[in-house]
Amino acid sequence: MVMASGSADYLGLANAPVLWILAMAVMGVVVVQSLIYMNAVKKNAESAGMSQQEVKSAFRAGGVAAIGPSLSVVLVAIALLPLFGTPPVIVRVGLIGSAATEVASASIAAGTMGSSLGDETFTRGVFIVALMAMSLSGAGWMISTLLLTPVFKRSSHKLEKVNPALMSIIPGAALLAAFAALTFRELPKSPTHVVAILVSAVVMSICLFLAKTLKQPWLKEWGLGISLLVGLIASYFAHYAGLGAPEA
Repeated sequence: MVMASGSADYLGLANAPVLWILAMAVMGVVVVQSLIYMNAVKKNAESAGMSQQEVKSAFRAGGVAAIGPSLSVVLVAIALLPLFGTPPVIVRVGLIGSAATEVASASIAAGTMGSSLGDETFTRGVFIVALMAMSLSGAGWMISTLLLTPVFKRSSHKLEKVNPALMSIIPGAALLAAFAALTFRELPKSPTHVVAILVSAVVMSICLFLAKTLKQPWLKEWGLGISLLVGLIASYFAHYAGLGAPEA
């Protein structure tokens, strides 16, 4: 460790075979979990009043809806590869999905050792500390989920006994609030952000209207992907039209 801390060639360590093995093991667990959940949904669909066709439609809609967010994560991951190496990026950004959180954790950890990300002071020793900080940050999310999920489950059972309708309202309200919080946080950044949000909202509304009017359920499934794509195109032209964030 002492010898490693004096070397700035940390990418060899970042791409070490043991890290590749650990990264593939973690992603393998994610794949297995997904297959288990999908199989459980298919087996228990009838008890929830869903047909197998509705289950397939739900899976298809979820897959389409994940394309946009997944692309953004992939682009960020590619940008971080020269900084952290492939295995750490696969695990940290690929699993947690928050590049801002991971970079902030690594930057704070490097700062405590008098170093900065990506420059000559970012040695192997600093990289090890930064990777540990990133791992602990992500572990906090997972441990909180592990501890709080049973608590929320018991609470949901109690709410169902008091008022069953609440359990159909609360999840939808929570999801709406989460997306609203993310949306309103982007609005003040620049006129381009406003254009992207408004155009995406209009396109999504049109897709939902046409799906209902023309009785085309596939428009509901593809609506999010279409609105994301059109919103990105609109924001691209808005940015180069001079509506981007002012230079500092």
